[in-house]
Formats: sequence, structure tokens, C-alpha cells
Amino acid sequence: MQKNQKGKIIQALSVDSVIFGFEEAKLKVLLIKRAIKPEYGTWALPGGFIKYSEDISEAAYRVLKEHTGVQDLYMEQLGAFGDIDRFPDERVITIVYYALIKPGKYEINPGPDATDAAWFSLKELPRVPFDHKKIIDAALARLRRQFKYKPIGFNLLADKFPLLDLQELYEALYGVEFDKPNFRRKIMKMNLLVPLEEKQQGVPHRSARLFKFDKERYDNLTEKGFIFEF
Repeated sequence: MQKNQKGKIIQALSVDSVIFGFEEAKLKVLLIKRAIKPEYGTWALPGGFIKYSEDISEAAYRVLKEHTGVQDLYMEQLGAFGDIDRFPDERVITIVYYALIKPGKYEINPGPDATDAAWFSLKELPRVPFDHKKIIDAALARLRRQFKYKPIGFNLLADKFPLLDLQELYEALYGVEFDKPNFRRKIMKMNLLVPLEEKQQGVPHRSARLFKFDKERYDNLTEKGFIFEF
């Protein structure tokens, strides 16, 4: 066991979740409005303490479901955050998980410790408590690294999508604008997309052709990895 500066045993261990979504050409994160102290009324990452009877991953899924209603998704562990002063009046170490989901696929329902749950653009985040901004930044940095060697971005898109949606996803993630012809040429060179005989419906502009990902190629690239340079 580890002791803090006051000689007390560190017993408080929690989990937090960074859930990313993509809609309206914006990369977003799911936050809850806290209904408990400390930081009552602030927007924060879904999180809570781990029970003695559960392992870390079980706690992460339970806490996320209790706070937001979101379940049945795949999450990866980001790491541990344990700054001495990260939580007021108590030494708390948190294990963070993160995931990518399609916002429209899940119904968001705040739990008893939250008065609300909502998606926020990463460019328009409210003030978040504790070290949650640091955690979000770390998750985003991990995501940016992963996007360069795994085609995980498709977890954020509809099953059928125009190429513009894919480009806007990468632009939102990296905060830059890509040359459209060059971006599309590199994407198509990966042989990852299947062109469909379908176009967008109900859009105010010229309908674009729709694509879907090649599952076999997707699984292969996910397993072996690749380098996608912009």
C-alpha cells in the first residue's frame, strides 16, 4: 500500500470515462451535470468509486451506465491519474477508460448522481472540475495517435456516409483543414471503402455518393495497423 504525505493509507480508487462522439462536423465528449458535492452543478466526466466486489473494467461499465444510461460499448483503458490534489479533501486515484460511439445510436439518460447528461464540442467545453480537462486532453492525444495507424474513425460515422463526413471527422480531430482531392486520394488508396449506388437524401446541396467500409479490409488493418500520413 502507498501512503500519502499525512501518513494515511490511500484507499479511494475511482473510474472515469471519456466518451467521444462525432456529429454536426464536430468531435464531442459526453459530460454529466453533477448532482452531488463536491463541484455540485458543474459538467464533468462520468465517474464514480470502485466497489470492493468488482474489478476495474466492471466498475467503468457500471458507472457509465448509472450516470448516462449508455451501455453495450467497447472501452479501452487510457491510464491512471493520481495527482495529490486532484480531488478536494481526499486522496483519490482514478483509472480512466475511453470509447468512440455514434451519438444517435444511444439514448442518454442521467442517473441519480446527475441532473443532466449532454454532448459538448471539444472546442466549446464548459469548465470541468478536478483534473478532467487534463484527462480529456490525454484521451484526445491518444485518439490522434491511434487514428494514424488504425481505421477506428469509422466507429464515429454512420454505416453509410459521404467522403466529406470522413474528411470532416479527421479535420475535427486534428484541428486542421485538408485539401479535398489529396485527402480523398489517400483514403481511396487504402482500399478501405466500398462505393455504393446510393446518394445522400434530404440535403440542401448536391447529393454526394455514399460509401461504407470494407469489413474484411477494416479488420485486417485494425489488426496489423498502417501509417496514414496527411
